[in-house]
Formats: sequence, C-alpha cells, structure tokens
Amino acid sequence: MSEGVRTSLSNSHEHDRSAEPLVTLERLPDGAFAEVEVVLDGDAESLIVYRDGDHVRAWLNICPHAGRRLDWAPGQFLKSKDGHLVCAAHGASFELVGGECVGGPCRGESLRAVDVVARDGAVWLGETAA
Repeated sequence: MSEGVRTSLSNSHEHDRSAEPLVTLERLPDGAFAEVEVVLDGDAESLIVYRDGDHVRAWLNICPHAGRRLDWAPGQFLKSKDGHLVCAAHGASFELVGGECVGGPCRGESLRAVDVVARDGAVWLGETAA
C-alpha cells in the first residue's frame, strides 16, 4: 500500500486554476501517489499524481475496466511488489510510465493521462490540461 496525499482545488471561472499547484513536492515523496480533485473541461475530476524522482505523472482516477476509482479509500492507493498501481476494485495492474494495464481484466488498455509539470517545488497542471 502506498501512503497518499489528498488535496482539492476549487476552480471557478473567475479563478485561474494555474495559479495554484496541485500538490507540493514536499507532500509527495518519491514513489508516492496523491489524489487531487480538479476541474477539467468544466467537469470535476479526481486525479492520481505519481512522483518518480524529478518526474511527475498524472492520470484520471478511473479504471478503464469498470469506470471505478482506483483508490481503496480516498487518496489511498495500492502498489504491487513489482511497482505497479493496482485497482482496488478488480486488481488490474498499471505500469507507472504510461499507465498501461499490464495485468487483469483491462490488459492492454491505459489510464487517461493528464498533463502535469513539476516546477517551483510543486506539481502544476500542464499547458494541455489547463
């Protein structure tokens, strides 16, 4: 199990969401996950943010198999001994570079990536996500 961080952003039309980080790197240790809630294209979405050294990646917190959240409790994710993200509902395993399912009921499908960048000690939505 990986300890997670859960944060939420309130992004209204009057508020520039790029002005607030998703999570600080201090709160996202190397190899850890965080769950953050953002508004993308007008819809509230839960994201999984993963840190791998100086790199960060994010995906929608939705398993392609059944459309359920991957966390077993808000912000709490399972990580296999092989270093894969594991869906708490049906055990699908996702590699953490591209989000591809490498085992379980949705083998070959992928998590939906969300563009994020690490800068100034925090994780921010990338240009294509904002």
